[in-house]
This record gives sequence, C-alpha cells and structure tokens, in this order.
Amino acid sequence: MAISESAGRLREMIEHAIDDHKITRAEMDKIISIASEDGHIDKQEQGLLDMLRDMIENKEVKIVP
Repeated sequence: MAISESAGRLREMIEHAIDDHKITRAEMDKIISIASEDGHIDKQEQGLLDMLRDMIENKEVKIVP
C-alpha cells in the first residue's frame, strides 16, 4: 500500500520530535492540521498519531512551550 503524501509529511514531523525528544505546541498543531487537512485520517496517519501519543504519555517525547 502506498503511503499518502500527508502521511509522509506527518512521519517527517513526528520523526523530528522523536529525534529531539520534545515537541512544541505549534508543532503539535501542525501535526493535527496535516493529519486532518483532507478531512480523513487514514490508517497510516492514525498509526503515526498513536505512536506519538504513546511516546508523549511514556515521557519519551516531552511537550514544551
């Protein structure tokens, strides 16, 4: 299955947050915007969002101002 263009951009942003171990509120807003820009969150996008949420909950990625 081909990855959607928005899922590719979403992956890039999430990988950046993972590498930094932090994410800003603005980056979170941008991630949500990318995921929902086509009015549909596909399986790849949902998987990426779930992975980021889990990493935030486990404090592997910290939300910073």
